[in-house]
Amino acid sequence: MNRGHCRGLLVLTLFIAFAVCTEFTFELPDNEKQCFYEDLESGVKFDIDFQVIAGGNYDVDCFVTDPMNNVLYQERKKQYDSFSHTTTSKGVYKVCFSNEFSTFSHKIVYLDFRAGEERPLLPDMNRATALTQMESACLSIHEILKVVTDSQTWYRLREAQDRIRAEDLHERVSYWSIGETVFLFAVSIGQVLMLRSFFTEKRINVNTST
Repeated sequence: MNRGHCRGLLVLTLFIAFAVCTEFTFELPDNEKQCFYEDLESGVKFDIDFQVIAGGNYDVDCFVTDPMNNVLYQERKKQYDSFSHTTTSKGVYKVCFSNEFSTFSHKIVYLDFRAGEERPLLPDMNRATALTQMESACLSIHEILKVVTDSQTWYRLREAQDRIRAEDLHERVSYWSIGETVFLFAVSIGQVLMLRSFFTEKRINVNTST
């Protein structure tokens, strides 16, 4: 592999690492609300993707407000959703998640926040001339890796959600099995004591009659 290819792949790798740094997962306790703030310039497009991966009915309230506290997005009891908006004023934009309607179950929420336009893959990508074969190959690989990254994120969320459900089901089955075992022991001990009482009463009756 020549030096030009190595440089292109290095830039591509750095771009991918930069693009996924806005993803995170947080815990939202019951009867609480959690907000995130981002200072944005005017004319900047931002995208929000969220999904509840654990807790209760897998739903949460979400709303987004601008610097003047105008509501840009508001949905209640959503399991997952996406929202895009282009800012019209400079200031702090707020993204809030509320679990105040839940009285006993906390939630685990995945959030992906992206703001601004994607940087060019290569420094001279915006030039008017046609792309070279290497640049076209790098751009094609970049688009494919974006699809792969999105697919990996989706599968990772599904795996986490299914694993939490399986662990919860396993815990319930374990408690149920322990309860059944205790109940069987109690019934067995009760039957033994009842049989012993029958023989004890018969023995007492025999001794009395003699």
